[in-house]
Order: sequence, then structure tokens, then C-alpha cells
Amino acid sequence: MSRTPRPLVAALGLALAGGLVLAPGGTAATATPTAPTAAPAAPAAPAAAAEAKPIAAPPKTATSTGYGGAVSSVDPYASRVGLTVLKNGGNATDAAVAMASALGVTEPYSAGIGGGGYFVHYDARTGTVQTLDGRETAPGRMPTDAFIDPETGEPYPFTPDLVTSGVSVGTPGTPATWETALRRWGTRSLSQALQPSIALARKGFVVDDTFRQQTEDNRERFSAFPATRRLFLPGGKAPAVGSTFRNPDLADTLTAIGRRGTRAAFYTGPLARLIARTVQDPPTSSSTTLPVPPGFLTVRDLRDYRLRAQAPTRSSYRGYTVFGMAPSSSGGSTVGEALNILEGSDLSATDEPDALHRYLEASALAFADRGAHVGDPAYVDVPLRDLLADRFAAERACQIGDTAMAKPTEPGDVDDYDGTCGATAATTEPAEDTENISTTNLTVTDRWGDVVEYTLTIEQTGGSGIVVPGKGFLLNNELTDFTTVFDPADPNRIQPGKRPRSSMSPTIVLKDGRPFLALGSPGGSTIITTVLQMLVNHLDLGMSLPEAIAAPRASQRNTATVTAEPAFIAAYGTILEDVYGHDLVPSGDGLTSASDIGAATAIRFGRKGRVVAVAEPVRRGGGAAYVVRPAR
Repeated sequence: MSRTPRPLVAALGLALAGGLVLAPGGTAATATPTAPTAAPAAPAAPAAAAEAKPIAAPPKTATSTGYGGAVSSVDPYASRVGLTVLKNGGNATDAAVAMASALGVTEPYSAGIGGGGYFVHYDARTGTVQTLDGRETAPGRMPTDAFIDPETGEPYPFTPDLVTSGVSVGTPGTPATWETALRRWGTRSLSQALQPSIALARKGFVVDDTFRQQTEDNRERFSAFPATRRLFLPGGKAPAVGSTFRNPDLADTLTAIGRRGTRAAFYTGPLARLIARTVQDPPTSSSTTLPVPPGFLTVRDLRDYRLRAQAPTRSSYRGYTVFGMAPSSSGGSTVGEALNILEGSDLSATDEPDALHRYLEASALAFADRGAHVGDPAYVDVPLRDLLADRFAAERACQIGDTAMAKPTEPGDVDDYDGTCGATAATTEPAEDTENISTTNLTVTDRWGDVVEYTLTIEQTGGSGIVVPGKGFLLNNELTDFTTVFDPADPNRIQPGKRPRSSMSPTIVLKDGRPFLALGSPGGSTIITTVLQMLVNHLDLGMSLPEAIAAPRASQRNTATVTAEPAFIAAYGTILEDVYGHDLVPSGDGLTSASDIGAATAIRFGRKGRVVAVAEPVRRGGGAAYVVRPAR
């Protein structure tokens, strides 16, 4: 079958909801007031467009089964965009880029062109998995003491000082990721792929509880910047649930990127100069008490940004081949190592609490090795082959006993291992974890069998809090993923041009060389444990894919306590604490009352093209999973 898509109505013709067809460039809408800026103002909307209704919210469907391709994300608008691309002949990459840009409109506090991410692609023609590292990079002039307050000589407080700053902003990689992915694997131009999100930004979407709550949670930070306040707190108030949120500035920015390409429209020229100026001298309100430390990003950093195309990590687990993201992400290595550690135990033959105990212990061991050895491979020597070696895993598995080991536990010796049991585990000092719970993830497959797993982010919920004036998007605070205090022995130490270590874990699993499962999640460092626990739930504990995603979660990241959702504590807390010796504490992000760990998406592949697409049924408000042709 030809993989060339048929022509689309009005060049794209993406129906988002209710039969609405959006032409290229979308339809103008009432402009949201923006901050004064050196950039040209957006043209005024025609009077007739002011009456345009927002695009109605598609239904949230947690599980869909069928044929011809499938999509899953946390947001129904984005999932509907991806589904329509597939129905109109686009492939998985076309749909993934269109979905990601839509998430930048409806989930602007989690992702967008001001951030970065990791794109994993399975090519059905060649049977190969390839990846794109679109992680943000540190500015070339960033000093190693950038996170130290020069007035006190002490580290800036993480929140809100360090997060809400120019110094936390890295060079964005998301626009380059979209353009490169489309050139390598897509059939649409960047301009075509961005049309749905441009229309969505102009016409607006319906505000839900999650969007309003996240806005309220960031009120102090957003109020510090006039451009951010005008966009997200118009009139000083968070958008009401059920109201329409429009972002014509973002629509204009995306239009320019689509027409001129990322190099001309984002990484060089007026927008690049504006981004650099905004980072170096954050435009704050006179009333804010936040210090907002300035950053070091320059136009040269933007001009010189380069995406990395690299091989995935690869590990085997119970007859499956698991592909993940190699460093600068620690996701592939840490998930892969933990699975290797667990492979020596028959989890399906034991009871569920014992299996969960072993899952928690394997995760702690893998996180110890992650902290000691994983960073940007362009700057540090990452022993990836050793970390994913079966013999190394067998030796690490010796530390797992009938009760929880003391934590934090020391990393393994990657220079001296033979797979046999030796000394018992020793404890070490706890490591700081500054990754936030935000981020977003999407999963796509098409009629030809291609698969995309894509995790993207601006780090904190709301990123740095800084909207680029007049451009409609937030800048990331991704550099806070570096270790705050410089240590020359730390693989995640601050260095100019370096990518901070990430936990994003987009994962594709093959069985006999063909796709079996694709999955990923947001959640900071809990991304790794979420993906790992879902794999254990599905492959070892016999849960269906919807059950594996819905099941309550716990996260052990080599810390003295296990972070767990309240439902997990209610179900397993007594036995895991009293019998196995784990110390479970309720989860929460430190900023809100949210207790969810992750907001995963996944697709399971069956016989004769049958797929099961799954999104979260409840977490982060519930997601949306759709198939091209539903099973009957």
C-alpha cells in the first residue's frame, strides 16, 4: 500500500470536532491583550471573527480498540488533531508533530516551542527504532556557579527563585525536533503540520478544571511578568472553567515558523533576539517580590543549537526487546537496568506485594547507578554498555532480599563486576532531585505500522513563568535539572553547552521484531518508575493495558521513603511497611494538592492490525485515546 497521503481539503482540512474543518491559517479571533514589545503587533481580527465560537472539547475516552492507526494523549483536543491527520492519510510522524503543537496550545504549562523533548520512532519498513534528542542546552556562557546567589554565596531557593528566572532557561529544542522528524519520517510539511494548532490558538478552546487549577497554582509566578499575567491572568483572574481561552500571539508565532522554517523564524532573526533579551533581562512587574535571577542565553546559543539523532537504548526482558532513550536522557538506561535486575525473579509466580517489593528495590538500585554515571555523553563518559549488561544486573540483583535495603544505597562498580553476589549494599548520602512533575507524552501509530512515542516538556508546571512578550509561549526552566552545586565528579554538573540529565522515558517494546507495546509518561523523575511499573503490571502481573495504566503507583528513586499515591498506600501500605520494611509517604508535587504520579499514554499491538489505545482514565483530568476504525 502506498504511504503517500491523499490530498486534504483546503491543503489540510483537519476536522477537530463537530465536523468543523479548519483551513490553513485558521480563523482569526478576538485578540488577547499582550505586553508592549519590539516585535510587530499582530493584525487586528476582523469584526466577524470576534463572534467565532471556540472549538468544542472532544470526548475523553480512556480506551479505544480498533484498526487503521491510533493516538493517545492527556488532552482530547490534541488526540483529535492526531486522529484526523491519520484519517486524512498522514502517517505517525505527521500526527505526532500536529499533536505536540496542539498540546503547546491547550497544555501550555507542560509543553510548547519554548521547551524540549525526546522523539522515538519505529519504522515498519525497516523494522528499526531511531531517536531524536531535542533536549534543551545550557548557554555557552553559563558559569558553573550560575545557581549560587552572588549576594549570599548560597544556592538560590529552588522554588520560586531558581525556577522563576532567566538563569533556568535552556536553549529550546522542540521546534528543531518537529522539523527534523517531519523531514526524516513525515509526509507533511511543517506548515501543514502546524495548521491545526494555529487554528486552535486563534479560535480558542474550552477551559477545564485542570487548566484553571494550574493557573491558580502559578498565580504568584505568573503575576511577576506583565506578558504572562496578561495572557494567563487577564484582569487579574484565572480563566473560568467553561470559558474560552484564545492565544492569537502563539498562532502568529506558529504561522511564521511554518512559513519560514525553524532556522529563520525561531533560531535566528527577531524572535531569537527577543528570546535572548527576555532571558538576560526578564521583564518583571514593579510589584513582584520574586528575585528572578537573569540568565545567560544568547542569540548565538539559539543559532548554534543542534538536534541529536542517535541510537536508542536496547535491552531484553522475558522475550521482549525494549527500546528507550539514550543519554542525555536517563530513561532508557534506568528502565532497562531495572528490568534486567528483575529478570532473575519470576514475578508472575509470586504474590503481588512481593513483586511490588522487588520492583521498588530494583528501581532504587537502578537510580543509584543513574545518579553516579549518567549525564550528557558529549561531556561525561557514560558507561551505557555496563549499565545495561546482564552480568552487571545480576550482581546488582544480589542486593535484593526479603526486606527493604537501607537507602540511599551506593551505586554499583561498573569497572569490576562478574555477575556473582558479594558484599551487601552500603548506604550513601541522598542526592537532590529537582525534576518537576510536569511534562506531557503522546503515543501514535498509523495504518502502515509506524510508531511514535514522544515526551516533551517545559519542565516545571508553567516552566520559568516567563512568556516571551507578544509571542504567546512560555520559556522552559529546564536547566534546573542540573545539580545545583557544582561538583567536578558529578556527571550532571553544570557545563556550558551541556544538556541536563532527563528522566523522560519514551519506550517502544518489540516482540519477535514487531511492535508489541509503546508507552510513556510525564512526571519528572517519576517518569522512569511509572514506565517501569506499567511494564511490570502488564508483562509480569497479568494486568490488561488499561488496568496497568489505571493501577495505583509508587515511586522509589533511591530515597529513604517511597513516594506513593494514596490509593497505593491504601491497597499495599500495610504489608509493604510491616512485612517488607518500606516507608511509604503520600505523593504530591510540593506546589499543589495533586497526588497523581504521571499521566501515561500507551498503545498495545495485536494481530491483523488490531490496536488498543489507552490514556489515563482519571489522572490529570483524564486523557483521550482514539482509533481510526473502531472494532465492532
